[in-house]
Amino acid sequence: MLLNLHRRKDALILLSLLVLLSFPALVSYNSLTRLEVIQERGVLRLATRNTPSDYFLDKGEPSGFEYELAQAFASEIGVRLELQIPDNFSDLLRQVRERSAHLAAAGLTITPERQQDFSFAPPYMESAANLIYRVTQGKPAPTSIKDLIGKQIRVVANSSHSELLRQYQQDFPELSWEETDALSVNDLLEQVHNQEIDYTIADSIRFDGQYSFFPGLEKAFALEQPQPVAWMLPKLQDGSMLEALNQFFAKAETRELIRQLREKYFERSNALNYFDTVTFKKDLRERLPEYEQYFYIAEQETDIDWTLLASVAYQESHWNPAAVSPTGVKGIMMLTNAAASEVGVEDRTDPIQSIIGGAHYLISVKNQIPERIPEPDHTWMALAGYNVGFGHLEDARILTQRAGKNPDSWEDVAKHLPLLTKEKYYSTVRLGYARGYEPVLYVNNIQKYIDLLRWEKQLDRIRQNRDNTVSEPSPGEAVLETLPPTL
Repeated sequence: MLLNLHRRKDALILLSLLVLLSFPALVSYNSLTRLEVIQERGVLRLATRNTPSDYFLDKGEPSGFEYELAQAFASEIGVRLELQIPDNFSDLLRQVRERSAHLAAAGLTITPERQQDFSFAPPYMESAANLIYRVTQGKPAPTSIKDLIGKQIRVVANSSHSELLRQYQQDFPELSWEETDALSVNDLLEQVHNQEIDYTIADSIRFDGQYSFFPGLEKAFALEQPQPVAWMLPKLQDGSMLEALNQFFAKAETRELIRQLREKYFERSNALNYFDTVTFKKDLRERLPEYEQYFYIAEQETDIDWTLLASVAYQESHWNPAAVSPTGVKGIMMLTNAAASEVGVEDRTDPIQSIIGGAHYLISVKNQIPERIPEPDHTWMALAGYNVGFGHLEDARILTQRAGKNPDSWEDVAKHLPLLTKEKYYSTVRLGYARGYEPVLYVNNIQKYIDLLRWEKQLDRIRQNRDNTVSEPSPGEAVLETLPPTL
């Protein structure tokens, strides 16, 4: 028994020594600021949404306004960015509140209600919530809140838009709406476009960058004055993260990055008219699925982006394998007899032969353009030459050079191709007159189809990612362990 007492005494002494030795380290660790803890661990955890504006995978690479801006901040403080993609908007707020995320970035408006529970970084833009409706013949556009009573309105749950509606409900008790955690703003825009609901609410900056992809949708009126948009942080912190964010957003380089990202993600547009867009969307659903796999195969064989091939095919035939022109070209890629023979296509009306053969023929077309011309100008020149003839394209490049512009720039050459219809100009070049407007329109249409096709496919991937969130996370979507609440 005496021996046991000595052993217990020795153990207590050893334990006390260990505590005394580790105490300075514990005190030192607890004295670290929030920012220093993040930097020591080397990871900044960002909660965001899988949307065309915030974050998405583009050909397997992370993209999006919020992602690129947050990546810049992570580099600024010397850590790696890791994403947490919640199933819905409510979970995004919860992750910040419970501190499983260091901050959230998802086009978040600063509202008085949110300021009670969260802190915010400096605003990086302003946006106003607008009522969105579909223009319908015979139905007047809503002009006031009174016009919303009795209508089917759907908004994202726990969003600033639902807060706005609750404020209006105080003056208009009959106002009602639905809130959803299962759908994004883009899904709701699609529902308004498809006339499944009457109205939704969208922030102006995001809607302005996307509305042309939903033909017929318009802003009825703003429900508020423009409000600041900023990143969201947990409420009670030591101020170190906010100080770092203040410094980051005050830099001229950050302001320039925001300008570039706004142009990249919020100022893109679909230049097709209403009818063309509606027709394209219909053909995308009804025709493309049968032939899409062949475009992928053609991309693997030729390294030409499948969306470019599919867009050329749509411009040529609207994905109709039985298409025949008055001049005798046939099939999805509308190959001539000579072109088909060159690439070994025996049956121009056979979809897989036409698509793969058309891809190989495009390579031969591109080979006629000087290698020094960079992409994408090289491709646009090749398509224009295929349409109008390479001799006429060369004449237009000569006119471009004479004007002091760059003959290797498609933008410059496209401005001079139409001059081949004017005797003053075509009489001075080798091949003379050409319908120079046609290749410009041809290339412009293909560019528009590429943009619209990529947009629709991007939305499809986002929906699939959201539907599969219960399975393994996609690249860059790691959900990390929660930090202790005291940090």
